[in-house]
Amino acid sequence: MLELSKEQRKEAIQSIQAYFDRNMPEPLGDLGAGLLLDFFVEDLGPLLYNKAVIDAQTRMQAGIAELDSDLYQAPFTYWQKQGKRSR
Repeated sequence: MLELSKEQRKEAIQSIQAYFDRNMPEPLGDLGAGLLLDFFVEDLGPLLYNKAVIDAQTRMQAGIAELDSDLYQAPFTYWQKQGKRSR
């Protein structure tokens, strides 16, 4: 289960309450907002966490795939750089 610090939990509860104040017909108290937060963290948290992990893996794999083109150094290029010189 995902863990929130006391400060993060407090801010999240305040955010939920602000949302309810602006968008719902009745305000939501600390207990209700806390229970709603617990539900979201337990039920939806893993979904969001897994999506973030997949996104990070995809981005890292794309970066690794580009290493070949970004870092590749062709061998035996000395003579190509020198051009053909006549004796």
